[in-house]
Amino acid sequence: MRKLLLLLLMFLGGTAGAQVKPGQLADSLFSTYYHQRATHFKNLPQTPGDIIFLGNSISDGGEWAELFQDTRVKNRGISGDISAGIIYRLKEVAQRKPEKVFLLIGTNDLAQGKSADSLLKNISWIADYLKGQTPATRLYVQSILPVNNRFNKFSGHTSKAELIKKVNAQLNANAAKQGYTYLDLHTPFSDETGKLNAKYTNDGLHLNGDGYMLWKHLVFDEVYDLLPKPAILPEPQQLQWTNQSFPLYQATAIVVQSPTLQAEGERLKAMLAARGLKVQLKQKAASGEPHIVLALAKTDAPRQAEEAYTLSVNQDQVELKANTPHGIFNGLQTLSQLMRDNAFIPGCQVLDWPAFGWRGYMVDVGRNFQTMELLKEQIDIMARYKYNIFHFHLTEDIAWRLEVPRYPQLTAPEHMTRNKGAFYSVAEMKELIQYCKDRHITLVPEIDMPGHSAAFTRAMGADMQSKEGLAYLKNILTDFCDTYDVPYVHIGGDEVKITNPDFLPQVTAWLHARGKKTIGWEPGGNLADNTIRQLWMKEGATNPKHTYIESRHLYLNHMDPLEAVTTIFSRQIGDRVAGDNAVLGGTLCVWNDRNVIQQEDVLRLNPVYPGMLAFAERSWKGGGHAGWITNVPADEPARVQAFQEFDHRLRNHQKSYFAGLPFPYAAQAETTWELFGPYKNKGNLSASFAPEKKGFKGKDPAAKAVGGTVVLRHFWDPLVKGALAKPEENSTWYATTRFWSDADTTGHFWVGFQDLSRSYNSDSPAQGTWDDRSSAIFLNGTRMNPPKWKRPGQKGNAEIPLLDEGYSFRAPVTAPVKKGWNTVLVKVPVGSFKGKDWQNPVKWMFTFVPLETKDLNTNQTAPQAP
Repeated sequence: MRKLLLLLLMFLGGTAGAQVKPGQLADSLFSTYYHQRATHFKNLPQTPGDIIFLGNSISDGGEWAELFQDTRVKNRGISGDISAGIIYRLKEVAQRKPEKVFLLIGTNDLAQGKSADSLLKNISWIADYLKGQTPATRLYVQSILPVNNRFNKFSGHTSKAELIKKVNAQLNANAAKQGYTYLDLHTPFSDETGKLNAKYTNDGLHLNGDGYMLWKHLVFDEVYDLLPKPAILPEPQQLQWTNQSFPLYQATAIVVQSPTLQAEGERLKAMLAARGLKVQLKQKAASGEPHIVLALAKTDAPRQAEEAYTLSVNQDQVELKANTPHGIFNGLQTLSQLMRDNAFIPGCQVLDWPAFGWRGYMVDVGRNFQTMELLKEQIDIMARYKYNIFHFHLTEDIAWRLEVPRYPQLTAPEHMTRNKGAFYSVAEMKELIQYCKDRHITLVPEIDMPGHSAAFTRAMGADMQSKEGLAYLKNILTDFCDTYDVPYVHIGGDEVKITNPDFLPQVTAWLHARGKKTIGWEPGGNLADNTIRQLWMKEGATNPKHTYIESRHLYLNHMDPLEAVTTIFSRQIGDRVAGDNAVLGGTLCVWNDRNVIQQEDVLRLNPVYPGMLAFAERSWKGGGHAGWITNVPADEPARVQAFQEFDHRLRNHQKSYFAGLPFPYAAQAETTWELFGPYKNKGNLSASFAPEKKGFKGKDPAAKAVGGTVVLRHFWDPLVKGALAKPEENSTWYATTRFWSDADTTGHFWVGFQDLSRSYNSDSPAQGTWDDRSSAIFLNGTRMNPPKWKRPGQKGNAEIPLLDEGYSFRAPVTAPVKKGWNTVLVKVPVGSFKGKDWQNPVKWMFTFVPLETKDLNTNQTAPQAP
């Protein structure tokens, strides 16, 4: 062994400042077991995205793929290995180009008499070699674990406790210089005397099953690029972390004493079963048994007390209390997010309640039908993020989607213009209502009247506002009220010329007489004073006699995916920081007017899930800022910081809970742009100005912006503010930013200059252009080519689906990226702010976002036309 150490030291000394290469050592220097494992590793298949645990017997003992329930997590531990052995077999690891390597090595080196300096040099060599051979691989150097001599075993190891601390301190100090991340396992594995905690070992050196669960918990966030603490969304009103943690994997009981909480107890039991944990519902836990308590108890909250809850987590139990089962349900959603690693729940104290009592999400199935399966998927996600209203838009000009047994012609295929023959039966509607109730969500059906009713007219042969049409409608509503147990009926009432002023008063009176509350769009028709108004335009001013729901500038079909998150996060719902008697809350809406190839495209083409999470945060947490903006103000550091913090939590949820689901979003909060302009182009949109010239050094930008998408001027300006305080026609602006790359590689990017609304019938760009404004983008001085459009110059048509017009549902742009800083220059000219027609509004904007590897795996690619 001394010969081996000497050879390595000579080799390492000779390579200082030179290319790092592995040494040539004799196979005989390593054990039989070492060669058994090393040759086994060498012959295993190459797989992308590996996360490798590399080390000695302590790593060898972990069933890592099972522990993380992830086949990408690989074991490369060899019992008895030392740093020299890692070096000797490191080529096999590097050739795999793993995503991450978690190294734990050194306790055997020290036990064999190797000096701390020699061990540190070898670990530095390992870091340098990996960085040189596979620069995209992230290296995590884990501290050497503590040891414990009370077991009277491994005296060579347990005598090195102080030396272990010295090495760990130096590993921590070297991390920045060596380009690795240092992970301190020593402290959490130590008892009060600094020795390896006896509950995690049975020999003073190696780990038992509990030890591996703790190890998983400690590195879980680094394995999956998550925040150190679980990202809770929506963020609780009050959350305080403690130093304790609850061993979830040891829990065997859920204590439920109130019969009214039996359903929530079963729900929690199912949640744990899905994580591979078996528990029983009990009325009392045994002494010392780790358990979770669900209890009804007075919970004080400043508003919406029926939905409030408290949650307490310590080392012995988890206790969830609320005034109602609904409050318990809300607490379970938070608890589920705290259980992210299925090992330990971090200790915490939570007091939480919603700022708004109405937190809704609306889907339009009249235009584009969605199956029960897809609807339930969205309802499940609503429930997970504490929504309590499902607004179900059932009828449209295109089709009437709700079965009415008395009038089967309403759902006959010949009276539909899309998804012909697709509708919801009475049984399915009842099932959906109950599915929502089981998740403490109220289904609000919308039967739009008298507008958006061409399908009704085709089927019944009468206009709704006619005497005959109104009679049919009253029969329909009577049957509806007799059949379905829902408290609200949304009557629409918008975008129509009222020819019969008695129509809406009669309809609302008819429904009110049958015990239903009514909701209508505002602005709209002549609604009754006791009908709730759902605001959809700025003109909808509040009246003290009325009650409102906010949906202004909350239409996802008009929003760019990245802009959607920034604008919704910034909102004040109903111009308030919390709900009151005038404004109940808000509803986020998806109106995909344009036809789609398949139902999932509604979720692909629109930022549904990222938008839902942003609205969940704002409607539950409250707050926000006055006015409607597209970008977080770069000159307000507190707002930028708040958005960055939310962006990190949102990305954590994207990675953790939306695998396989469309989630068009990428990290954007750290991107800051400097904007230079305006340069007068006099209508010549291709004109070049100073920022395009080599050597341009803009010192004083005229404006700054934060985010991956920057809207200079929204098509609804001045209602919706863009990044420019005073945008001017016939002007050109330039924006610049930069990003870092660890290596020369091929970068993948979202790039775009317009985001076609899924409601307007806008034209597609001409071939060879990004848009019709001569926009351009340069990466490190090289112009990036626009996509080869599938339908270049296609005239807008509601029946022609979008294919690749949006950056988030087409293949990312690829371009060479250099090691170090890369510069981006964006050119955004504009002529007139008036579009050629109302279907082609001018939304002056651009998008540039570097994508991570995980983003590429879930890129929202639209389907090909059949």
